[in-house]
Amino acid sequence: MDGMSIAGTAPVGQTVDRYVIYDDGAAGHLQVLDGTEPVLMRPGRFVTEEEYGARVLELREQTARYIAGLTAEDDARQAADYAALLAAGVAEESARRMAGYQGEGRP
Repeated sequence: MDGMSIAGTAPVGQTVDRYVIYDDGAAGHLQVLDGTEPVLMRPGRFVTEEEYGARVLELREQTARYIAGLTAEDDARQAADYAALLAAGVAEESARRMAGYQGEGRP
């Protein structure tokens, strides 16, 4: 970034990127004026861009695993609900709609 400015004002200086990994595991990217030391509002430590990138990748992978787990749980619940509705004599089309089941055939 060439300089930090607000519309209608003169640039105030060159910005630099700083990277943080907070004690709770979150990652942060700050842009601050060159020559200033940013103050963290919660416990953490400044790291290199490479350490920051590795942590962000790790967080994205954790999120993907978490979402995959939620999706699998939802799929299993919908299949079980669908099977129970069919066993109770509900028509297949209605059972699919009521259970939210989108799988092929019967579970």
